[in-house]
Amino acid sequence: MSHHIQGHSRTQTTLLPEVLDDFVTEDNPVRVIDVFVNEIDLSSLGFHRVQAKQTGRPGYNPATLLKLYLYGYLNRIQSSRRLEKETHRNVELMWLLERLQPDFKTIADFRKDNGKGIKNACRQFIELCRQMNMFSDAVFAIDGSKFKAVNNKAKIYTPSKMKFHIERVEKWIQVYLSKMDLRDNDEKANSNKVSESKLAWLKQRLIELKALEKEVNEHPDKQLSQTDPDARLMKTHHLSRQVCYNIQSAVDTKHHLIIRHDVTNTPDRGQFTHVASQVQDVLKTKNITVIADRVTLVSMISKPHKNLVLR
Repeated sequence: MSHHIQGHSRTQTTLLPEVLDDFVTEDNPVRVIDVFVNEIDLSSLGFHRVQAKQTGRPGYNPATLLKLYLYGYLNRIQSSRRLEKETHRNVELMWLLERLQPDFKTIADFRKDNGKGIKNACRQFIELCRQMNMFSDAVFAIDGSKFKAVNNKAKIYTPSKMKFHIERVEKWIQVYLSKMDLRDNDEKANSNKVSESKLAWLKQRLIELKALEKEVNEHPDKQLSQTDPDARLMKTHHLSRQVCYNIQSAVDTKHHLIIRHDVTNTPDRGQFTHVASQVQDVLKTKNITVIADRVTLVSMISKPHKNLVLR
C-alpha cells in the first residue's frame, strides 16, 4: 500500500459538490475587481451597450468583459485568445465571470470599441486609491518604454535616407545610359529594349523619390512613416533604431500602480516635466518625490520643475 497522499477518483460522483466561492480566498484580488466594477457607472464612463435592447440575441454585459480585461491586465494576459482559454480552465475567472466564456472575437471587439470607457475606469480607480490615502507617502518612478510599431523600418523615410535612395537611382540611370551608348552600333535590339524599359522605370522612380523627399523635408519631425503616420524612428535599449512609440509611465513604488501614462513619438529627453505635472494633477498635490534615470535627470536639469524632489 502506498504511503503517499492519495487524490480523489476522477470518476467519483460527489453528493455534496463544493461551492465555487470556496475556491477563491477572501483576500483574492478578483474580489476587488468584482466589487469595483459592480459599483461604477459604466454608462457615464463611456462604455457601449450598457443598456441592452429588448429584441435580438442577448449580448454580454460590458461589466463582465471589463472584469475579464482587468484580470488580464493584473496577470499579464494580453492576448484575447489566451483570455478565452483562461475562462475555460481558470477557477478565479470562473468565479469572476460566473462561468461565462466569451470568445476571443468578443473580447477583442470590446477592447477596440470601449477604449475611452476603459481609460476612464482606470482613472476612477486611481481616484479611489487617492481618496483612500494610498499615495500620501508614495514615491513615483518615471521612465519610458519603446513599443514597436506596425510600420516596417523600410517604410520610414528621413532626409539622409532620401538622399541615399536618390543618389542610388541617379547612379543606376547613368549606368543604363552608358550601356545604351555602347550598344548604339550593336545589333542586339532586344537588349536595348530591356535597357530602355529599365531606364523608364528608374526615371519614374526618381520622380517619386523627389516628391517624397519634398514631403519629408516639409514634415515637422523630418520623418515620414507610411504605415503608422504617428510612429517615429527611435533608439532602443539595444542601441539599435526601431520604428516605435515611447510610452511614458509614472509608477507608485509602494503599491506598484501605474498612476499616469502617456504615448509619445519623441525620445525620453524632455518628457519628465510633462509626466510629473500629470501626476500632480491626478493626485491633486504639488509636492511629490520622483525617481528617474540618467536621461530623465538631464531632462530635469535642462527644464527644472518646481515642487519636485528628484533623486
